[in-house]
Amino acid sequence: MTTPRLPSPVPPPARPPSTPEGGPSASGRSASPGGWPPAPGATPTAGGTPPPAATPPLKGRNEDRRVLDDLLAAARTGRSGALVLQGDPGIGKSALLEYAAARAEGLRVLRSAGVETEAEMPFAALHQLLRPELARVRALPGPQALALNGALGLGDAAGDDRFLIALATLSLLSEIAEDGPLLCLVDDAHWLDRASADALLFAARRLDAEGVALVFAARDGFDAPGLAGRRLGPLDAGAAAELLAERDPHLAEGVRNRVLAESRGNPLALIELPRTADPFTPMPLPRRIQEAYEARIAGLPDGARSMILLVAAEDTGDLGTVLRAAGRLGLDAADLGVAERAGFLTVGGGAAAFVHPLMRAAATHSAPFDRRLAVHRALADALDGEDDRRAWHLAAAAFGPDEQAAAALERSAGRARERHGHAAAAAALERAAELTADPGPLARRLTEAAMAAADAGLPERAQALAERAVRLVEEPRSIARLAELRARIAFERGSVHTAHDILLSGADRVAELDPVAAGLMLVDAGRNAWQLSDPRRVEEAAARLRRLRLRPEDGLDAAVDAVEAAAVSLNAGPAGALPAMRPLARDARGIERGSYGLRINGAFVAGLVGEFETQRQISVALVEECRTLGMTGLLPIAYVTLAGAELYLGRFRSAAADAAEGLRIAADTGQPHRTGYLEGILAWIAAVEGDEGRCAGLAVRCADHFAATGIANGLAWSEWALAALDLSLGRHTRALDRLEAALTGPVRHQIQAVYFAPDQIEAAVRAGLPDRAKEPLERLAEWVDVARLDWADAVLARCRALLEPDDEIFSAALRPHGRPLERARAGLGYGEWLRRERRRRDARPHLRAALETFQRLGAGPWARRAAAELRAAGEATAAPAASDRLAALSPQELQIVRLAVTGLTNREIGARLFVSPKTVSHHLYRAFPKLGVSSRVELARLGPDLDPDTAT
Repeated sequence: MTTPRLPSPVPPPARPPSTPEGGPSASGRSASPGGWPPAPGATPTAGGTPPPAATPPLKGRNEDRRVLDDLLAAARTGRSGALVLQGDPGIGKSALLEYAAARAEGLRVLRSAGVETEAEMPFAALHQLLRPELARVRALPGPQALALNGALGLGDAAGDDRFLIALATLSLLSEIAEDGPLLCLVDDAHWLDRASADALLFAARRLDAEGVALVFAARDGFDAPGLAGRRLGPLDAGAAAELLAERDPHLAEGVRNRVLAESRGNPLALIELPRTADPFTPMPLPRRIQEAYEARIAGLPDGARSMILLVAAEDTGDLGTVLRAAGRLGLDAADLGVAERAGFLTVGGGAAAFVHPLMRAAATHSAPFDRRLAVHRALADALDGEDDRRAWHLAAAAFGPDEQAAAALERSAGRARERHGHAAAAAALERAAELTADPGPLARRLTEAAMAAADAGLPERAQALAERAVRLVEEPRSIARLAELRARIAFERGSVHTAHDILLSGADRVAELDPVAAGLMLVDAGRNAWQLSDPRRVEEAAARLRRLRLRPEDGLDAAVDAVEAAAVSLNAGPAGALPAMRPLARDARGIERGSYGLRINGAFVAGLVGEFETQRQISVALVEECRTLGMTGLLPIAYVTLAGAELYLGRFRSAAADAAEGLRIAADTGQPHRTGYLEGILAWIAAVEGDEGRCAGLAVRCADHFAATGIANGLAWSEWALAALDLSLGRHTRALDRLEAALTGPVRHQIQAVYFAPDQIEAAVRAGLPDRAKEPLERLAEWVDVARLDWADAVLARCRALLEPDDEIFSAALRPHGRPLERARAGLGYGEWLRRERRRRDARPHLRAALETFQRLGAGPWARRAAAELRAAGEATAAPAASDRLAALSPQELQIVRLAVTGLTNREIGARLFVSPKTVSHHLYRAFPKLGVSSRVELARLGPDLDPDTAT
């Protein structure tokens, strides 16, 4: 394949003859770090690279090179991977990227780099990386194409979910890789703008079978969770000596030994320390090298020094802007040439760039204050109109309150938010606030900066800005917004009590002026208190809501009813809250689109009142809508309600797949507070499957969430899962003790206290302690009497039959009701009793049906118990077989197969599951033989066998 040349954003010229070896490389950075200098004048292309044999050898770095070679080899075979190279300045990160580019025979190469002064320009680095392939955006699904074009400034902003842009980035990389394997190199990733970093890291975590290799090089502090990383250490003694001898062969032996010792294996230090007047001053290496650069700059003519400072301040390297600003300062191209020949800059192709980032820092640090102001003013004058860079240069040229600069930054922030550049918007608004003297605009800018920082996933920064703003704001809506923001941050940090108190205080401040805003805050406060299982706090929120002057047209009646019901539930028990809660769930089921908060709350309430099919219907529609529209941020909570409904309905494989997907997206979108419930569902399923190690590990994590946040749901799931495991493995007394202990704490207020009552009763009966079944039986019966649900009546009948066996009661327990595990447990209990009564023939059909259901559900311990009882009843049984054709599928394979059977294309499936079409194809290829099919046509013929509604 012929690899097209990639136009570099900063095309470097050939090295000037006077530049010492170690000057500019093809990337515009020092070629020295890492130990291999390209031959003088060599300029490898970014898109097409020489074959490996032509690559000069790196000094040392054998293991690092092996890792990169393996990554490239995997990409050539269609496998994807991502790697983060981290280390100190000058340690050789950029050189290893050059090595990868030089070894990338047969791979398309895309490159980008973070620039410190571009860190507030949203999607700057992403645009740089994707610029040669932007024509392919039109091939993406519609919402993704609109979102990416809007983010990159190629069209109007679209959508309201920043992760849709990240998904579009993944899709575009996959699209590019359709023509052959792809290598993406991102240098100085610690200086990436936040929006680009979010998109690229999201894509990197989702890469699988596209043939894409993505390599980041960054200093320490670049956070890349979920990606493989290598920290670069110093060169070994031999490689360091070899590099120094190659670069400075005439050093005196004493100086050579001191340089080797002082450089501590840092390649850039090995190059620069011999040039320094006093290379052995006691300070950190990066600072020592920077001072060496400062000394070299100080020896240049005044015009060259000013030109170097101008390039340092101009963040894009655009040569036209640099020269226009230079003219305003009385400089010209000759000054630029002096700086280039001195080895500080590379100039060509309409761009100017520094050879090494430390040179930029040296130029800025060594310049006097008045010269820095003059340079920024000249750059602002050189940029016309509403250019974002002009706003920042105006701000940099200000040394006191400056409304012109502040207003320009505020407008820049607005443009950034339209493109989902929330971090950039927060920075611009914060700087605008610093330049603002009027208290009114100052309060507004701080408030908006706090909101933008929160939207960018920067809670600490948002908190600090909100605390500053809250002392200044007087307008009711701003008071409410800040209270909601501060409460949200406190909640996400695990301080749920603090969040509750912030909301109550905020509601008090606006109750007279804006009762609706106060009502919304009190509803949130009530929900937080419900999750804490704190009856007093829920009642306090409900009482304050009753005192507000709310009208029916305010649209809060249902939400207020929910808080009232929560107060009743925590004070009088779940049964008392059922009449008030049930209409909320049914109203939510009738909403077809939008109204996401009402529908999510309705799905939760449906789970609380035992209407699991309603909960599933609401949740399926929510997940489908979020997938279709790319609303990634809402998906974790939608998966919480969906996976919960599927668990209760016995659709364990679907529940596990959806919970796993919810966890992945929660990690991608920075929502750790959503994980406890999902991990609880997985722990409970592991208990039913008899996977003791997995159950215990997940249960510990659920309990840890409770310890950190006080949210009782996590603790309830943890205790129930461990008790369910004990019960399934025959440890009945331990299960009983655990559930009784759980009821002495906040779990007693959670709905799980009703739903695990049957396990508590069965544990007591099987442990020979029927007296301890009395209280849970009363608790369950009270709730069932009000619930009036078929499944609840049947489960209560099973519990009564365990205490007082009777054919009629067992028959009531076996009526179909949509919860197969509970019905199979009733059949097992009936069969056991019939066998003990010597009615072995009557027992066999019930035991056989229970065994088949347990096997189909993957409930291994229960299946083994049913098989043992069936043998004792006189019927030989085969060893438990795989439950069905879905059992061998991984959670992600199951997700993909479930969508493929509906007729969606790989591209459509990828868009809904936030993976690439190639990943979809890869998983289908793996799933087909497990299902006994070889094509999509055969897959479709399986029909109901692959329908999650009928698979269990």
